[in-house]
Amino acid sequence: MSYVAPLKDMLFVLRHLAGIDEVASLPGFAEAGYDTAQAVLEECAKFNEQVVAPLNRDGDLQPATLRDGAVTTSPGFGAAFRQFADGGWQGIQHPEEFGGQGLPKLIATPCMEILNAANLSFALCPLLTDGAIEALLVAGSQAQKELYIPNLVSGAWTGTMNLTEPQAGSDLALVRTKAVPQADGSHRIFGQKIFITYGEHDMAGNIVHLVLARTPDAPEGVKGISLFVVPKFLVDEQGRPGRRNDVWCQSIEHKLGIKASPTAVLIYGDDKGEVGAGAIGYLIGEENRGLEYMFVMMNAARFAVGVQGVAVAERAYQQAVAYARERLQSRDVAGSSGAVPIIRHPDVRRMLMTMRAHTEAARALAFVAAAASDAGHRAADEAIRRENMAIYEFLVPIVKGWSTEMSLEVTSLGVQVHGGMGFIEETGAAQHYRDARILTIYEGTTAIQANDLIGRKTARNGGAVARALLARVRETEEQLARAGGADLPAIAARLSAGRAALEDAVQFVVDTIGSDVRAAFAGSVPYLKLAGVVLSGWQMARAALAAERMLKAGEGDAQFLQAKIATARFHADHLLTQAGALRAAATEGAAGVLAMPEAAF
Repeated sequence: MSYVAPLKDMLFVLRHLAGIDEVASLPGFAEAGYDTAQAVLEECAKFNEQVVAPLNRDGDLQPATLRDGAVTTSPGFGAAFRQFADGGWQGIQHPEEFGGQGLPKLIATPCMEILNAANLSFALCPLLTDGAIEALLVAGSQAQKELYIPNLVSGAWTGTMNLTEPQAGSDLALVRTKAVPQADGSHRIFGQKIFITYGEHDMAGNIVHLVLARTPDAPEGVKGISLFVVPKFLVDEQGRPGRRNDVWCQSIEHKLGIKASPTAVLIYGDDKGEVGAGAIGYLIGEENRGLEYMFVMMNAARFAVGVQGVAVAERAYQQAVAYARERLQSRDVAGSSGAVPIIRHPDVRRMLMTMRAHTEAARALAFVAAAASDAGHRAADEAIRRENMAIYEFLVPIVKGWSTEMSLEVTSLGVQVHGGMGFIEETGAAQHYRDARILTIYEGTTAIQANDLIGRKTARNGGAVARALLARVRETEEQLARAGGADLPAIAARLSAGRAALEDAVQFVVDTIGSDVRAAFAGSVPYLKLAGVVLSGWQMARAALAAERMLKAGEGDAQFLQAKIATARFHADHLLTQAGALRAAATEGAAGVLAMPEAAF
């Protein structure tokens, strides 16, 4: 089934929930209002629907291949990437001084969703390049910025993130890759890196690896890690690629999903290149601050992976709806003379509404987070910048953790709607399920996101940011209660109960983490899921309010607005109602998690 970008919903969220007009009032964004957003999204949709989406199934069937150290990407990927780069899509949110378009993150985020929904495997290459650009913008020298960023923005080169090693996993304190200083100020890099997305490919003229490594006298642990830029081909001062560096693809992984994306094992220092033993790398920023710099890249990637969850959920939902409209099976429970489309069966409707409500709610939360990021970087008032950046940083682990967890439910329901045919690869429903499975794992598992949300984002400030957000939720409840009608007050009641549950959990974290840290962290994932379902439910409630106002004013598409209210009501009745159980697990579940001795497992 072909993919169609959900532009109507995206534009509604941009205008009525994320505040595109407010973002356009920030310094430097005067030309980036609603009309610009609409024009950009329409072009983005056209490109991805026509060029990138048709490659999704073929890439799953014909994954990237490795031969003699060189990776050949899936058929059509190279040509599509060239069109992607020529269209300026890599640079949409990056500074104009380096060749980008300088648009807000709030416009880049729906473009990111469209690209990932079209083809998750393809989109991973631009995703990692975005992260490399962000890291260089923050920590690179002026010479490094001028040399690398324009080529990354243009798509002439692509970027990677080289963190983990076989013995390290997610524990980067165990990184052992060596960086040996040279007389000319460069370093020679020796070691092995695993799980390197697009670490080798044939779609661009050079690959810029950002590599975590240790210098000889570095302290142990995370305080002794530095960050280096290591190009596949060394470049001169004009950016022209030259000698082959000593970094090589040893193998690529055979995976459950995202099969067209080459996940490489890279070897540094095999003495196979044209530069001698050890890959030539250049220190980024200060020595031993590499993990701090890499977190810039990781945070960008974590937000983007959350958007991937929204994207694959949208793709699965569209396919499930199309199938449910066409598939004739069984009589209507209310009576019929023959088989009816399965979309008429109540439980199929429940599944489709679950998919729709989860996807729309997570999309809205991600877009609102993007707007907070824009204000956090661009607002003229420093206090407003700090407030918005704190909100964005609080929301990032939720966008990443919650959106990817919900994508597993949504893509699984997509298979279920198809019934037995969903288990058959030819329908394509199974691919969405397989592709989604990695999203809760890479760029930090759900537990890592939950630990970050508990420790750094909640406990560290005594729950101040969480409580500030919950105060806004309470304001929405009051607006809903005053709105009248049947649906909005009912949504208000559900939202109020969810908000109270999250308030209890925030208080539990603040009260417990200092006295019983294991109990606090035993409920970290339920706490993250509670925050996700309540805060995304808040966005659906706000959407219902906006839709009701527009209907009363006779504005907009009445059918779309009525569907938005119906979806918000479903979310409140079927998803927000999970908040109480999640609160119990987060605040009262530690005994069950920790009681059993290790030997009894």
